[in-house]
Amino acid sequence: MVEQEENLHYWGDISEEEYYRLQGIKGSKSFYTSPRGLSLFTRSWLPLSGPPRGIIFGIHGYGNDISWTFQSTSIFLAQKGFACFALDMEGHGRSQGLRGYVPHVDLVVQDCLSFFNLIKQDPNFGALPCFLYGESMGGALCLLVHFADPNGFQGAVLVAPMCKISDKVRPRWPIPQALTFISNFLPTLAIVPTEDLLHKSIKVEEKKIVGNKNPVRYRGKPRLGTVVELLRVTQLLSEKLRDVSIPFLVVHGSADVVTDPEVSRTLYKEASSQDKTLKIYEGMWHSLLFGEPDENIEIVRTDILSWLNDRCNTKI
Repeated sequence: MVEQEENLHYWGDISEEEYYRLQGIKGSKSFYTSPRGLSLFTRSWLPLSGPPRGIIFGIHGYGNDISWTFQSTSIFLAQKGFACFALDMEGHGRSQGLRGYVPHVDLVVQDCLSFFNLIKQDPNFGALPCFLYGESMGGALCLLVHFADPNGFQGAVLVAPMCKISDKVRPRWPIPQALTFISNFLPTLAIVPTEDLLHKSIKVEEKKIVGNKNPVRYRGKPRLGTVVELLRVTQLLSEKLRDVSIPFLVVHGSADVVTDPEVSRTLYKEASSQDKTLKIYEGMWHSLLFGEPDENIEIVRTDILSWLNDRCNTKI
């Protein structure tokens, strides 16, 4: 089963090695044991055109992983001269843990930070600028990594970040309180009623089919402990937006119904960062970098690359 999963790719039947070669990059994968003993699946995407001019540390969203469409952006950035690294968080993708279960987000943050710091110690990367990159819940995790290491990164790219549960979709009292109470006894129970967000995230019908073929995407109902933890963390983040001091770019679709673009506007307004940029794309959905028509993806990619270029010493 594992071998079959590893032979499936969002781009089709071409092997990973051949596809990366055709894209002009070098890709690798391995397992990293975090300080708390978890085996976490990791990937790297490196430029072949020359030495990297910056490092990108990626964090995927809830239910997602780094081996399917998430890596399309990493491949693009590697082609543009950036060394990209990412890991499947606990309970996701090929990493250890109960599928879809994230009992302690703070521990996930420490997993990410320890892996990122290990990469930074590689003498091949010297004093390269380091950037965080996060999609959806990964955007929230980027901010939490920033809070844990305020001076460790030179910037962050936040794609439709879930840095607060919008009042439009946040459960009303007494539902959060009830969920919290029940999760004390049955934290792993997958019963929270919700729609499969893939079809609300991806606009292009053909790409919905591709997204749905991901062999390791979590398809079950959200687990009680995960939902309660996300409610806790996003509430904490919403109260600490003023403490965000890292340079950042936020990109968000105006028609996103998974994460609220108004929350990104609030982040932009309240953050203390002196260097902050907000891009809201009219009519675009949640999956900005895969689920949109190719011409829309190109617009968002160009904005991200331009932002990164302006914060590196060299440009491509």
